[in-house]
Amino acid sequence: MPGTKLDEIDRTILAELQADGRMTNVELAKRVGISAPPCLRRVRTLEEQGFIRGYHADVDARELGFEVQVFAMVGLVSQAEADLTMFEERCQKWPLVRECHMLNGEVDFILKCVAPDLLSFQRFLTGQLTSAPNVASVKTSLVIRGAKDEPGVPFDVLEERLARDA
Repeated sequence: MPGTKLDEIDRTILAELQADGRMTNVELAKRVGISAPPCLRRVRTLEEQGFIRGYHADVDARELGFEVQVFAMVGLVSQAEADLTMFEERCQKWPLVRECHMLNGEVDFILKCVAPDLLSFQRFLTGQLTSAPNVASVKTSLVIRGAKDEPGVPFDVLEERLARDA
């Protein structure tokens, strides 16, 4: 089961860093209950093993003038692996696309997009997304407001599951 190869200290380190990635190693070590040098070694190991993919600031898009957030559901003509990969690579190049997820079911991909205004999003939608090779359909939903936006995973659920399976 995923998560079982990590011990409780590693999982606590991950939970603490997920909540506050800016804390110092000394503060992290104190919260985890170990000294600073082994804490730093564990963090580096977690980074090397891919459990920690990076660190970044949680930037408020609206405060920076990106007033529009849209989810775009994209259907493709072909779902051949090469075509799926080509679409994913194209999404990587579009700055307004902040997330791209392949789905099963009626929709092939869902994209989370941000734009300064509706006109900017409309230009992207008609000039790039709907006209992209292999795109058959695009349905969009404008976000009115967000009620929850939590990064990462719920570590309390992981701990409950590990305790139950132990």
